[in-house]
Amino acid sequence: MSTIKRLALISLVSATVFSCGRKPDSAVQQKIDEYAVCQIGSPVKEESITDRGKEVLNLFRSAAEEVDNIYWKQTFGDKSLIEKLPDGPEKEFALINYGPWDRLDNNAPFVPGYGPKPAGANYYPSDMTKEEWDSLEDPAKLSPYTLIRRDSAGRLKTVWYHDAYKEEIGKICGYLQSAAAITIKPSVRNYLLKKIEALRTDDYYESDIAWMDMKDSKMDLVIGPVETYDDQLNGIKAAYECFVLLKDLKKTAMMTKYLSMLPDLQKTLPCDAAYKTFVPGNESDIFVYDAIYYSGDCNAGGKTIALNLPNDERIQAGKGTRRLQLQNVMKAKFDKIVYPIGNILIEPAQRKYLNGDAFFWNVTFHEVAHGLGVKETVNGLGPVDEALGNQASIWEEAKADIIGLYLVCELIDKGEIPVISKQDAITTYIASLVRSVRFGAGDAHGKANMMCYNYLKEHGAFVRNEKGLYHVDFDAAPKAIAGWANLIITTQATGNYMFAQEYCSNHAVIKEPLSADLANVNRAKIPVDIRFDFVR
Repeated sequence: MSTIKRLALISLVSATVFSCGRKPDSAVQQKIDEYAVCQIGSPVKEESITDRGKEVLNLFRSAAEEVDNIYWKQTFGDKSLIEKLPDGPEKEFALINYGPWDRLDNNAPFVPGYGPKPAGANYYPSDMTKEEWDSLEDPAKLSPYTLIRRDSAGRLKTVWYHDAYKEEIGKICGYLQSAAAITIKPSVRNYLLKKIEALRTDDYYESDIAWMDMKDSKMDLVIGPVETYDDQLNGIKAAYECFVLLKDLKKTAMMTKYLSMLPDLQKTLPCDAAYKTFVPGNESDIFVYDAIYYSGDCNAGGKTIALNLPNDERIQAGKGTRRLQLQNVMKAKFDKIVYPIGNILIEPAQRKYLNGDAFFWNVTFHEVAHGLGVKETVNGLGPVDEALGNQASIWEEAKADIIGLYLVCELIDKGEIPVISKQDAITTYIASLVRSVRFGAGDAHGKANMMCYNYLKEHGAFVRNEKGLYHVDFDAAPKAIAGWANLIITTQATGNYMFAQEYCSNHAVIKEPLSADLANVNRAKIPVDIRFDFVR
């Protein structure tokens, strides 16, 4: 799941408005300028929601601001860093990164006095040893919703999120309770009440079910501990984040026809039959939104452009998942990052295949692919996430990326996506790969895309011509796409942690030709990602 910003003015097809600008100065200021500053928020189709609905949105945003406070504690400790820093580039960049480490530069420290970022962020004691972790017998240590702390004797113990963040969670629940009291939608009220209970107990099953049943609302709220990318020690602990969203009803209705295809799409995956026995739930959704507000993990560094939730495999198997496509953020990224990168790196004759619609479909089926593939190892090693440990997020992102492209190409061949060609999908994907590689090795998405870039290049999907520009081989590319998808699914299905770790170490690297390409992109001052200036 993830994406970002920087530039002058982006016109959007939907109601949420973006505008962009930039500024120069110190080395840290130059890092800040790698993000396009974009306004997000009002006006948001004011005519499409009632005054009561607008008040619900305001309450959602207030809850989201408390999520920010929790995430600071999770990823850094508290906001004392910000209070100590004088106004200026370092303070502004620390706010972007939620701490003193540059998330798009392998978490390199940029504030004097800070060393490497702890692999476990603030979810574990920074001095915890592997032996201590292994000897901790409390099964709650494996929960995504516990912190590991030391007791008065210095021994490890677990602390549930709802206890650690009791003050902030109390405020969040108060805002959600107020929203539940005034909403006119019974499904929204049920979801909010279930979410309040979940936040207070760290049991999210019922609230996730209620969220999947909430299909008739123009607004949406994703709130709580969701993704585990921040825990680079064990890949277990979930980070708090919040999205406040407004649904595009027309585009959402257009996406429904793809839902019935999910079981058949699972059967088409290019892998051994034993690896595609998982049957996705039949109540999946694909909803299209304009983003109104981000906070917490999703607002740190690179910005998310789509989601696939819930992560609970019980719900994925029983009801499916909801794919949330954030179209205004996607468009901003394509217009200001992907398209300019393609115009620099792709040979002139193939630049016509750079296509914003192709970017939308590739991202959409990236999220669909998260709900497909294999969830349980075939050799008794348990769930894929447990078997692959701290490699799980990297390989899952790689899977979603390449299977998403594979499915788009399959559907184009079947005439199910008539607005783009396979050439559009593949060329736009390769340009977007370079965009994601710029996230660096400190990000699961960046590592996944480095592996993908190197695999496709090594297997002839594209070559650098005599001028150093990319020529896509549209005959070789489908074979390379299928081969990479097969390797990923096989690695997940067999839970082969040693292979996953070694392959990532050897292939999630930026080799010299790509390094030169990235230098060309950087010289052109193309943003690395976007950051938001929120307006009401």
